[in-house]
Amino acid sequence: MNARDLKLKPAESEKITINLGLIDLGQIDLLVSEGFYSNRTDLIRTAIRNQLNTHAEVVRQTVARKSLVLGMHHYSRADLEAALEAGERLQIQVLGMASIASDVSVELALATIESIFVLGALHASSVIKTALAGRIL
Repeated sequence: MNARDLKLKPAESEKITINLGLIDLGQIDLLVSEGFYSNRTDLIRTAIRNQLNTHAEVVRQTVARKSLVLGMHHYSRADLEAALEAGERLQIQVLGMASIASDVSVELALATIESIFVLGALHASSVIKTALAGRIL
């Protein structure tokens, strides 16, 4: 069993909505009813993973070229306070999920975060997202 086969916790997954044509949807339902997949989501998730595996080398090269952090990265108040003390400004670049702790003040975020580029999901309070809107790429 590999890590992709494990059930994702709600904080590690993001819900998306797609529109499909009726013929495609009917074919999916046929495969589900014939037992090839447990449900529609199972088929769609499998198809997406197969495509990602097909393009894995491109993803790997792009992650390296763009210096992206791969996975989940959490920025705590202590992390940002340490950056402030060091006189550093963060350029957050994540493929996966970036989260900013709920106890981070707008002032601290503005003083320490230069830019945010996330391919995936950014979890932060709406106040922080609004304050940093011009820095979210």
